[in-house]
Amino acid sequence: EEEAEVSFEKAVEEARVLKQRPGQGEISELYGLYKQATVGDIDIERPGIFDFTGRAKWDAWNAKKGLSKDEAMASYVDLVEKLKAKYGI
Repeated sequence: EEEAEVSFEKAVEEARVLKQRPGQGEISELYGLYKQATVGDIDIERPGIFDFTGRAKWDAWNAKKGLSKDEAMASYVDLVEKLKAKYGI
């Protein structure tokens, strides 16, 4: 595995064990970067108006459109480092 992928997978694990739950905006950012890193550009329709959670997730992912998987992985790792400093691990 590439070094970037190893760092990314480690960051995914660390994001799950932060001492405090990140704020909603931070969680959305993590989600969007994770999906972009693992799937690439969004490939699904925006959920219906009553699916608030689904729409929020779709919007978070769609906001990362155009980032390469490597860029998304690197951004995810950077964000987790910031969250670790802020919330502890």
